[in-house]
Amino acid sequence: MRYDRCKKIFSKFDHLKDLKVLICGVGGVGGYALDCLYRSGVSDITIVDYDTFDITNQNRQIGSEFIGEKKVKVLSELYPYIKPVDMKLSPENIQTLELDRYDIVIDAIDDLNAKIELIKAAYPKIISSMGAAKRIDPTKIRIESIWKTNTDPLAKKVRDRLKKENFQGDFKVVYSIEKPIKCDMGSFVGVTGAFGFALCSEVLKDFV
Repeated sequence: MRYDRCKKIFSKFDHLKDLKVLICGVGGVGGYALDCLYRSGVSDITIVDYDTFDITNQNRQIGSEFIGEKKVKVLSELYPYIKPVDMKLSPENIQTLELDRYDIVIDAIDDLNAKIELIKAAYPKIISSMGAAKRIDPTKIRIESIWKTNTDPLAKKVRDRLKKENFQGDFKVVYSIEKPIKCDMGSFVGVTGAFGFALCSEVLKDFV
């Protein structure tokens, strides 16, 4: 009964049982990607994060009422059977994730150096989130090739770095064409959450 309505809309719903997903970063974007995948019938999910919940996360992050607790610990209790990895991703430790085990890798991390290494290591089975902060309009969200992005400052940094490192691959990213609002650390769950849902939607469309 739990997934009856998902089965009605996804003609190949049974494929989701075998889908193995790795989510790197479970904050304002990755947490909603997790929620969407879990509610849609994906059961083999591994999450990677090192951070603890802070009161400033409560405007946008699932599980943030548990201030001071590890994000992966809280989320593994809220979403039974997922696999938590408590680790701060860096260019040096990304290979320890055994990326070959997964069908898709969702990149929802902010650290640029780790992001670039994750993209290179997980390619071609990666979908990446660009900048979701400092925006208020979810209708400006797009899913596009990294090389066709515009407006988003983080996407430009990613493109520039990949070019410098002679990366020739193509992969999808979720980004916004809304110009960032000039503010310090501003964020809105209507956009960050929508980024997570867009990541989930693209994964499900590709596999079912």
